[in-house]
Parts: sequence; structure tokens; C-alpha cells
Amino acid sequence: MTHAVVGGLLATLACAQGAGAAARTTSSVPAEQQVVTLYDVKRVSSRPAAGARMVGVVSAVRPITLKRTTLPVLEQKQDAEGRRWLKVRLPGRALNRSNPPLSGWISTPFTRRTTVRWHVVVDVDARQVLAYRDGRLMRSFGAIVGKPSTPTPRGKFFVEEALRMPAGKAGGPFALAASARSHVYQQFAGGPGQIALHGVNGIGGQIGSAVSHGCIRMTTAGVTWLAQYIKAGTPLTIR
Repeated sequence: MTHAVVGGLLATLACAQGAGAAARTTSSVPAEQQVVTLYDVKRVSSRPAAGARMVGVVSAVRPITLKRTTLPVLEQKQDAEGRRWLKVRLPGRALNRSNPPLSGWISTPFTRRTTVRWHVVVDVDARQVLAYRDGRLMRSFGAIVGKPSTPTPRGKFFVEEALRMPAGKAGGPFALAASARSHVYQQFAGGPGQIALHGVNGIGGQIGSAVSHGCIRMTTAGVTWLAQYIKAGTPLTIR
């Protein structure tokens, strides 16, 4: 990975620093999520129709890893002309708007649909990251979350891209860059204030604390385990 790409990653993440709290395991999550991978740039429309107002554009590749963009599918419809449309969750301020819509409609040509069986839940109050597969809790990890002045944003998001960090780089050894964006930082170190789950290499901090700029920090063992299974398009709920 080039120094430019690494620098871009560190600029995009609103990086953040617990004694672990008991995880809440009673909340149910869907057993699977349909996702769509893009093979061309996609115009995002306000409704499923060819003449609908355009609300943005989504690139076919992600800016850090240059891998195919994969988005969660929320709904699908067919218009009067027989064209098929997908309502998808959108990648934050990647639409180049300060307050972009969280979802929109794309046409189906040059896309491929699959499903993911994982779902990541971040419980901010409990300082926990919960990994579900097929709707069942598989693992839970203590975490570091945003401090009161730069809180971790809550809502329904997804993992935009997952990557291994070069040895010695802050936030390693892995980072899961999310569609969530900081409510405080429109930019962070030159990037779009992007939230990520990442390691503590070169940053440190006590697991269970709330001291970050909004990101979710995990132990090396925790983020390494998560990175084995969580890929682009995986749903991420921060509550």
C-alpha cells in the first residue's frame, strides 16, 4: 500500500481511546442482508423512476482500497416501463454533500446482488462491539468510543471497506471504514470525518473509555478477529 493511500486512510478516519461493560445480547438483528455490488458509476435518484430527481452519484469503487462498492439493499421495485430499481443505503458524505440522504434508488444494470450473513452492532453506552451471524451473537468485544464533545454517531450504517493497515501505522492492524460520519467534524485531518472500527496500534487507550474523536477502537485481537469475517456492505448498527 502506498504512502499516499495510507495517508488518505488516516485522513478519512475521525480516529479516536475501557473496562468492558456487559453486552446487551437481547436485541435481535436480521439473519441476512441483501447487498448490491456496483460495476459502474451509479446515479442515485429520489424515487424509482427514470425521470426522478437525482440526489447524488456513487462511484463503482471505494476511495481507499479501490475495491468494488457494495451497498445494503433496503427495497426493490419495478417501474411502469419494466425497469428494476434498488433502494440502497448510501456511503455518507461520499456523495459530496454536507448532509446527504441516507438512502436512494439506483437502477440494476451493471450490478450484482448477493447476501451477507453478518451484522455488527456497536453499543455505545456499554462500550461493546457485538458480532452477529445469521441473527445470532457470535462474539462481543470491549471498545473505546467517542468522547462527549466528539460522540460516536448513532444510527444504521454499513461497512464501506475493510483493510489491513501497514505495520507501524496508527490505528492498525485493521480498519473497517464505515458509512457513518462525524456530526462534529465535517472534515478530519483533511478527510470527510469518516467513522471506523480500528485497532489501537500507535494510539492506545483504555478499553471501556469514551475518549475518541468518534471512531470505535478495539484491541488488536478483537479487530483482527472482526476483520476475518466483516466485509464491505456488512450492516453496522450504532446504538
